[in-house]
Formats: sequence, C-alpha cells, structure tokens
Amino acid sequence: MQWQPAAKLREQFLSYFEEKGSRRYPSFSLVPDDPTLLFTIAGMVPFKPYFLGLKTPEVTRATTAQKCVRTNDIDNVGRTARHHTFFEMLGNFSFGDYFKAEVIPWAWTFLTERVGLDPNRMYATVYRDDDEAADIWRNSVGLAADRVIRLGEEDNFWAAGPVGPCGPCSELLYDQGPAFSCGSPDCAPGCSCDRYLEIWNLVFMQFNRDEAGVLTPLPKKNIDTGMGLERLSSVVQQVKSDFETDLFRPLVDKACSLAGVSYGAGPGSDLAVRVIADHLRATAFMIADGILPSNEGTGYVLRRLLRRAVRFGRLLDLREPFLLELLPQVEATLADPYQELLRYRSTIAQVVDLEERRFGRTLEQGSDLLEQEIGCTKRSGGKELSGEVAFELYDTYGFPVELTEEMCSEAGLSVDQKGFAQAMERQKERARASSKQTCATMGSNAYTELADRQGPTVFLGYEMEEARGTVLALLRDGVLLDRAEEGETAEVVLDRTPFYAERGGQVGDQGTLSGEGLEAEVEDTVHPCGDLVAHRVRIRKGVLLPGATLEARVDGARRGDIRRHHTTTHLLHEALTQVLGDHVRQAGSLVSPEGLRFDYNHFAPLTPEQIQEVEDRVNEQVLKNLPVTTRETDLETAKALGAKALFEEKYGERVRVVSVEGYSTELCGGTHVCATGEIGLVKVHKDEGIGAGLRRIQATSGRASLRWTQEVSTVLRDVTSLLTVDPDALCEKTASLLEEHKALERKWRQALLQTELMRLDAVVMGRKRVGDVEVVISFYEDLDTDLLRQIGDQVKGRFPSSVSVLATKNAEKFLVVIMATDEAVAKGVHAGKLAKSLGALLGCNGGGKPQMAQVGGKFTTPLKGPLESVPQMVAEQMKG
Repeated sequence: MQWQPAAKLREQFLSYFEEKGSRRYPSFSLVPDDPTLLFTIAGMVPFKPYFLGLKTPEVTRATTAQKCVRTNDIDNVGRTARHHTFFEMLGNFSFGDYFKAEVIPWAWTFLTERVGLDPNRMYATVYRDDDEAADIWRNSVGLAADRVIRLGEEDNFWAAGPVGPCGPCSELLYDQGPAFSCGSPDCAPGCSCDRYLEIWNLVFMQFNRDEAGVLTPLPKKNIDTGMGLERLSSVVQQVKSDFETDLFRPLVDKACSLAGVSYGAGPGSDLAVRVIADHLRATAFMIADGILPSNEGTGYVLRRLLRRAVRFGRLLDLREPFLLELLPQVEATLADPYQELLRYRSTIAQVVDLEERRFGRTLEQGSDLLEQEIGCTKRSGGKELSGEVAFELYDTYGFPVELTEEMCSEAGLSVDQKGFAQAMERQKERARASSKQTCATMGSNAYTELADRQGPTVFLGYEMEEARGTVLALLRDGVLLDRAEEGETAEVVLDRTPFYAERGGQVGDQGTLSGEGLEAEVEDTVHPCGDLVAHRVRIRKGVLLPGATLEARVDGARRGDIRRHHTTTHLLHEALTQVLGDHVRQAGSLVSPEGLRFDYNHFAPLTPEQIQEVEDRVNEQVLKNLPVTTRETDLETAKALGAKALFEEKYGERVRVVSVEGYSTELCGGTHVCATGEIGLVKVHKDEGIGAGLRRIQATSGRASLRWTQEVSTVLRDVTSLLTVDPDALCEKTASLLEEHKALERKWRQALLQTELMRLDAVVMGRKRVGDVEVVISFYEDLDTDLLRQIGDQVKGRFPSSVSVLATKNAEKFLVVIMATDEAVAKGVHAGKLAKSLGALLGCNGGGKPQMAQVGGKFTTPLKGPLESVPQMVAEQMKG
C-alpha cells in the first residue's frame, strides 16, 4: 500500500463516485437546516428530507466530503486515536436509485483498487438477517465466508429515529495487524480495539418502522454511506492514530514547538497538543460558518472548545495567547478545498484572539478562588479539597481539574476525585437530558405534504404588487380546512402571489385578498415550509373556499418603506466594512416598515466618529442616486462576483444577486428600491453590543427618518424654551446644570455620611462578641453601597478583628454589605459565605470574597430575624 496524502484520498473518493453518475456537492454548513440538530453530525444530515420523503431530490445520486461536528464524547478527544469534535465524512448517497448490488462492489473496488488496501486484510460485517448483503459480499466481491461477519442490531442496523425509515448496514473493516490489538485472546472482527478498524459504513435504508416496531419495505430503497477521512488517512499513511496523519501532524508539531515539547515524549503533553489541534480545527470551521461564542446553543459549544484548547495550553505552560500562531497550520492543511477558512480569516482570528484573552483573565480569577479555598481547607485542618469545589471551578470558571490538582499538591493537599466525578456525572446527565443532538427525527405535516405535491408558490412580487391567484389550500394550526367564514382566521396558500413572505430578515407583506363577495385582510405572510407561501388572513366579509380565484393586493406604501430599509442594510453593510475592516460580516437583520436592525460581528463599540462616518458614507450613496440591479445566477458565479452572503441563509444552486452600482453586491432574495435616491435620509440611532464579538445597529430611512427628525425638532424646541436658551447654547447650559447638580449631591452625601457617623458610637455599643471577633450589625434607610462601605471602613478602623453587617432598604429593595477585617478572615470568617447563607434566609442570592460581600433583592422579607442570626453564623465559621 502506497502512502497518499489526505487531500488526494478526498479527491479520489469524490471523483470515483462522479464516475458512477453522482453529483458532487460542496460541503454543506455545519449549522444544519434541521431543528432537531445543533450541528451537521453526519454526511447524510443535509439529505434527511429526501431519505424521509419530505422533499423530492433534484438528483438520484450524490457524493460529498462533509464537514461534521460531534461533541457527545468531547472528554475522550485526545485520549484515544480516533475521537474528534470536527471531522470530514466521505459519503455517497442514492435516493431510490442504486442499492446493495451496486454499492457493495463499488466500495470494495474503491478501497482495494483505487486506494490500494490489501484485500487479504479486509472484512465485512452485515446485519444478522441480511442474507442479501452477505451473498453479494461472497458471490459478487469474492470475499471468503469467514470474512463476512454477522452482527446484531446494535452494530449493524441504522434508524433515523424510533419510527420511520431504517435498514441494515454493512461495515468494511481493515486488519491493521497485531500491533494494534488489545491483546485479548478473543480479539476478532467486531472487537472495539483498533486492530480490525471500521473504515466505511454502508447503510441500506429499505424499511419503514411503525410505532409497534413492524418493518415494512419502502417503495424506494436508499443508500447512505459514511467514511471518515481522518480514519482512512491513518490506515493509508500507516500511522497509529489520526493525529499522526497529514491532516493533524503539522498542527500538532507547531503546538509542540510553541510549548517546547516533543510529540511522543509523554502522555500529558501528547494529550494536550492533540486536544488543542482538534479543538482549533473545529473552532476555525465553526466561526467560518457563522457561529460566534455565546452562552447557549452552537455558540456555547464553540466557547467551550476554545476554552478547552486554552486550558490544555496552560498545562503546557503556554501562559500567553498562542492559538493565533496555530491558525496558519489549519489553513495550510484544509483551506483547499475549504476556501471559507481564507475568506473569513480575519473574522476567525479576531474571535479566537478575543475569546482566548478573555478566558485568560477568567483562569486568573479561578486561580484566586482556588487559593482561597486551599487556605480555608488548610485552616480547618483538612487534607483534601472538596470535589464539589473542584467541579465548580471546572464548570463555572473553566478551570482544569489538572491545574487544581497541581496547585493543591504544591500546598500539600489532594483533591476529592470521587466527589468531582459524581458532580461531573450529574452535569452530564443534565446535559444529556437537554441536548438537542439526542434527537435525529424529522416529521412531515400538512405544509410539507402540500409543498411536495404542489411545489413552490410562484412569487410575482419583484415586478408587481397586485395579481390574481387560485386558492390551493386553507389551513388553521396546521390542519386543512374546507372553508373559512367571516370573522375567522386562516392561512391561505395561493398558486401565485405578489406577497413577500418573511425571510432573510425582511418581514412579511400585508394587504388584502378579495373575490366575489369576499374581503380578507392579510395580516402577515410567511414560509411555513420551503418556498411555500402562506397568507395569514382574517375574513372581513364572505366565505373563503379552496379553488377560489382571488385578487391579491399588497399594501404598497408599507412595502415601499420596507424596500427602502432593506436596501439601506446593504449600504450599511458595505460602509461598515469600509470603516471597520474586511472582518465585518452580517450576522442577522430585521427589516420592517418602522426601521431596520442590522447585526454584525465586530469586537469593540463604535466611536461617535465611526458612527458618523458610516452614516455619511451611506447618505453619500443615497445622494448619488445609484441604480440598484438584480440578477439570477449560480452560486459559484455569485461568489466570483464578490457577493456577500448571510450567516443564517441556506442557498441553492440558483441565487439572486442585488447590486448597488459600483458600491455593494450581496446575495439577497428581498425586495429593494430601483435607485438609492428613493431611500431618503438614513439616520443611525444606536450601536450596541448584543454578545461576544457581536453588535447591532438600529437605523431608519425615508418616512421613518422624517418622522424621527420632526420628533427631535419638537423636543429640541420645547427644551430650549424651558431653559430659555438658543439651540446652539443648549449643551453649555445643560453641562452647567449637571455640574451644579453634582456639587449639591456631593454636599448632601457628605452631610448624610457625617450624620450616620455621629450615630456610629451608638451602633458599636450594640456589637456582639464572638470569640475574638466583634460583630457589628446596623440598619439604615436609603443608603447606597458606597456609603455603607465607608461606614464599614470606620468600623474596621476601630476594631481590627471585626465583621460589619450593614443593611439598608428603600420602598422596594434592600441591600446588605458584609465587611470582614484580615484578622477576622484569618480566624475563619468568610464574608462571601456569610452573604450566601444570609441570602438563603432572605430568599435571594448573595456572595463575594472573604473580606467583602453583599446580598440584596426585593424587599419582601423582614430583615431583623435573619440579621440577628449572623453572630451564630460567624461562630459556626470560626468553629469549622
């Protein structure tokens, strides 16, 4: 067997199945058009609607090298030779075309003749009852009977879910030799070790399983296969793990170089560089597909992978940001064919750098907290750090348990590993219970059946705002109706319509449907499924029946406002790119008659000067009255034209390109003005952060900007009248009044503090003594945190070993500030834990550091009782 690069194996596979009449599709996004999945987890995911009969495929044979992400076994990444978060799955698919008799010999020929695997080392597994597949392996391929292994449902039967399409499968195994064996005398094909390595899985989707578990043959039999490129490469390149293939090794070697270690020198450093290499590959591809770090969904997974990479870097003593130095290796190995890594290079780099620096600060915070917990454990005479504490550091702060063990060891402590493992398992159970990836089923409904039967609704709205259409169906809550009467609501599906249905951020049109004796108000227009359009109507007069011919009229004035705002988003997108840099990408939008919302990735607030420059650039294009043109073309041509694409959009082979002459080009299916001069004044009202690396601009144009200008002018006139100044002196007058107000507030606060300090002697007279610690408890009306802390500082000055518990309230809320001196902390007092316990009594959250903490919330519970319990809490802390 000759060594071959992974890139050649990928191309060989795709070309081979093109020779068999398959259409080669480029990899689909990692974010699937599938509500049951967070990520594209297999090559068949983009084709699920075809396999499940929800859509009719445009071809009957397809092949892909599909980007995939799986995170269900994330803790095994780097610890085994095969576990990955990001991987490439080579697949070939048949939608009611070829079946077992063709695909089994094709798979054998590809591996043995094209790739060059030794046929004498090959085995095949089949489902226990699949005599057809077994016969093909023996008679068509010529595989010896003892090399065809029958296994049960767990190993060789595939299903999309508990009910629906399913079928047996056949796996191709390759014997890598005794060096890869687990050493068991029972080691044989089907063993979980790496000797008999599964390379390719051929799924024969031939049955439908009902709720009773009964299997019925499908009218059309399908093929779904999957072969991991990383795994195939490891076999062909004759290495022991995927991490030693040319898909990983350059990245692994670079990580070793940065850390000053050698790969293979030790299990700890090997694990760390493997995790870093795997997670950075996944990170780069996720960002390139529009995922940004967040605290939920795909963004949470991205953030977790980034943080794990940084954490394992710390285990290699990489204290400064280092991931950016590794990104060029990801590009070098995978940018061909995945050009998105180059196209979004700047965005990937900025997101990675920002998250790494932020998490570096989080790790420092975790170190501080761990040192405090170590101190508390040692003062109490303990020899073991709580497993719950170690897990909280790991889960909340992302602090690696390996670092926790290392720091504890230096302090003469161990870590309760059993308690940590129990806490980890509880977290995994919660994650499994809420994971969307546990479900892989999709269902049909009235909309999908209608779309498959009738095809897409013909949209006429680019050219006209009035048209005749025939009612194909009436629905309510997904149920077909035979009529809709006056006063009722319904969803109307026409064969053709001028109404734009909500998509791509643009809201749906409103207007009317009318016919003989019928008047209906269209309140919204949506896409319930694919390109099917549903008009949500309220019947004002008459009866609506299927088959009726109606006059559809769009509210033209409202549509005009929407068009102006939509074209404005394109101008804004380009202006932001020019002002901020090429990394700017649209991450979402809302285009309505009232205004527009434009989400984009950037990593710092815009300065007033930048906002002004963006606004000026957009209005400059409006004044030029540039033509706005549209054309339909194929996706690759559109990309060659430089057309920008949106994160959340799924594009087909044919796309619509909207161009503002000489200024911007984007893929867009929305409605637009014919020339920029129609837009009118564009006004940016707000720029705000909405997530890590994600910002939002709100703006208006046309009539909405006119209304805003009139309202602002009215307010300006009224304010200048109240202050009896001219408009050009308004800022100066306002600044003078604010300064005067601040001076009066300072005097008032100083007087208030002096008044309360005069009462301090009486307050401390009522203090409680707990051991060698003075506990001072006091209650105030309408004081803020700063004043309470100043009073607490006075108490600390009088009593070097003391705890101050200072409470205040107003009509709705209360606040308690707890301050402990260093001497009190040394004796076991912990202000943060006191706040937590007090918060539990008061029904709210509390916490903080050993020296200072606070608790607060709505004033619903009397404070006196809980505050009187503080001395007992202090006593218990000191005793513990």
